[in-house]
Amino acid sequence: MSRAVATAYNTFDFRALAKRRLPKGLFEFVDRGTEDEVALASNRAAFDQWKLVPRTLVDVSKRSAAVELFGKAMPFPLAIGPTGAAGLMWYDGEVALARAAAQAGIPFTVATGSLTSMERVAQQAGGRLWFQLYMWPQKELSYELVRRAQAAGYEALVVTVDTAVPSNREYNFRNGFSIPFRFSARNVRDVALHPRWLCSVLLRYLASTGMPQYENYPAAMRGSITAKPLGRAMAKTDSLDWNDLRELRKLWTGPLLVKGILHPDDAAMAVACGADGVIVSNHGGRMLDSSIAPLDALPGIVERMGGRFPVLLDSGIMRGSDAVKAIALGAHAVLVGRATLYGVAAGGQAGAERVLHLLHEEIRRVLGLIGCPDIRELGPRFLFR
Repeated sequence: MSRAVATAYNTFDFRALAKRRLPKGLFEFVDRGTEDEVALASNRAAFDQWKLVPRTLVDVSKRSAAVELFGKAMPFPLAIGPTGAAGLMWYDGEVALARAAAQAGIPFTVATGSLTSMERVAQQAGGRLWFQLYMWPQKELSYELVRRAQAAGYEALVVTVDTAVPSNREYNFRNGFSIPFRFSARNVRDVALHPRWLCSVLLRYLASTGMPQYENYPAAMRGSITAKPLGRAMAKTDSLDWNDLRELRKLWTGPLLVKGILHPDDAAMAVACGADGVIVSNHGGRMLDSSIAPLDALPGIVERMGGRFPVLLDSGIMRGSDAVKAIALGAHAVLVGRATLYGVAAGGQAGAERVLHLLHEEIRRVLGLIGCPDIRELGPRFLFR
């Protein structure tokens, strides 16, 4: 572990390290939202408006953040969400993140847009692995991805449903970063100003496997991809509907989660179509800029689900207190994306491990300070709005 990683004490410290190390185009792809970034600010404001109400004179000497999800124990209620840019943050960044998650005893979600194949992540990292699916217009090719994930031993399938059309991330056009990577007048200077990233990531790919590309795509599709701004290079379908979810339920034998739910009716429909749980998410504020914050949507969805199915929350978790607030409002667990991307960008597997360690410790600290010895006892009585 480098000294910089060892002396980073929270997610925001890691964000600063990542900003220094990464080219501007890559950092902004991870860090920013869409359009005027209203949703990004709303996600943060939603957490800030809730305050914690401590109870005192409670024995918290044996406090625990452990939970169970899909029949398996977790030391704390957190999973790493799908982040297709991990392989650009660090060489083999997906493997580094997966190993960090395995070390922490939590799930890691491999994205359809991963720059490392799902099979190699499983072989080199192990642990609890989930696979995130974007449906392509060629649906049979998407079903083949599902079969590959099943064969590779993935535990859960996460179907993302909030990306029917591309979002409007104007900064990606200005910065000129794309997948497959192409040098241009706009990004050459940016890369040259970050020689550590150039040498340890991009040149290392060029010397080993060639220009980074979407390794979960079939070979024919990989060869036909043209360079487009980050976030727009992936093929996605705008015809996805509930019948597609029913078809995926027939194919997938393990837990099936639907990610991108913000309305109680959609949550109910998802489980009616065979989903085992939902992930309340607005894609980290990166799709619809005027969308409701997931934390604001959470109570209504939890009420509609009636405790019968797991409800997870994604988008905006930066502190252990954020996770505690979400659990108190009824979430069974939370997903992080940017936090561990900052960690892996700053220090690879060691950086991601430290971010997860810090979040775990923050959760346990908050439980102690509010007088809640078991995270499963959290509820609205610990909150004030």
